[in-house]
Amino acid sequence: MAARLLREEKLSKDLPSFTTTATTRATRNGGAGKEKALSNQEDLGGDRGMTDDIFDKSYCEKEGPKPARRYVWRNIVLMSLLHLGALYGLWLIPAAKPVTLVWGFLCFLLSALGITAGAHRIWSHRSYKASLPLRIFLAIANSMAFQNDIYEWARDHRVHHKFSETDADPHNATRGFFFSHVGWLLVRKHPDVIEKGRKLDMTDLRADKVVMFQRRFYKLSVVAMCFLFPTLVPWCFWGESLRNSFFLPAILRYVLVLNATWLVNSAAHMFGNRPYDRNINPRENRLVTFGALGEGFHNYHHTFPYDYSTSEFGWHYNFTTAFIDLMCLLGLASDRKKVSKETILARKIRTGDGSHNG
Repeated sequence: MAARLLREEKLSKDLPSFTTTATTRATRNGGAGKEKALSNQEDLGGDRGMTDDIFDKSYCEKEGPKPARRYVWRNIVLMSLLHLGALYGLWLIPAAKPVTLVWGFLCFLLSALGITAGAHRIWSHRSYKASLPLRIFLAIANSMAFQNDIYEWARDHRVHHKFSETDADPHNATRGFFFSHVGWLLVRKHPDVIEKGRKLDMTDLRADKVVMFQRRFYKLSVVAMCFLFPTLVPWCFWGESLRNSFFLPAILRYVLVLNATWLVNSAAHMFGNRPYDRNINPRENRLVTFGALGEGFHNYHHTFPYDYSTSEFGWHYNFTTAFIDLMCLLGLASDRKKVSKETILARKIRTGDGSHNG
């Protein structure tokens, strides 16, 4: 025990200069409001030019009754029809040509990368730098994913990190699995989400011409990339039926990407271990990691949001990290932000739940 304490003390001395002293904050993780010690909250801004993905401990939820829930019936109807279409797509799988299924899987990877490597790791967190050709490619892939334009996606995600598990979190997991998974898209946003979103510094995204071009022509790009392109390729190039071409690479693929992303907000905030910070809800969830191309190392990600890999394990179950590394090898990406092994180990010892010893 004494040796472990000495080791922790030595590692703590090795931490970067941006480590600050311990603070306390009131949280509502798991629905129980109580004071929790948040040991050594790192200022992970670095040289990214933004720090709006760091938890804001000064935020306090407003007292009194919660705002009335207002349903967005258009979204409820569209999401219902979309998932019914996906179920029909599952029924069509045996009738589809094998090459169509391969094409659908490639479309899944492409559109998922538009979220994971694009909207998330570049534009939300500035965890690495991408050249103009790569940013254009990821913006196109992001339109194929159809999860709001890059600007809006990154704004909501920064709000999620800055006010995680509070009323200002767009998909606050303390409101239940369904809400954090898809329900948040079926009701009007809590006023605090809108208020805090407007106060974020989004100048880096407004200065990115690729982001603003996509935002300007987003609806047109979604029609072309999310629905027409995946449908027309199998129909035109290898004679797949129009029905199979639409319901498999377009609709079913789209619904699978949506739910893979949503599971990061729901399952990865509820199920799994917390080896880096036991004081927060986000967990390490292997199933989510596999389905979301490496995004399920969520306790790590919320502890170190600036790490380009969102994990300490490199390519392990992390297709997105492998993609980014390949882009760096090709000269299309650079300046990957990474947490040192010493800092990670010290944080595990200091605030983890002890599962890293298992």
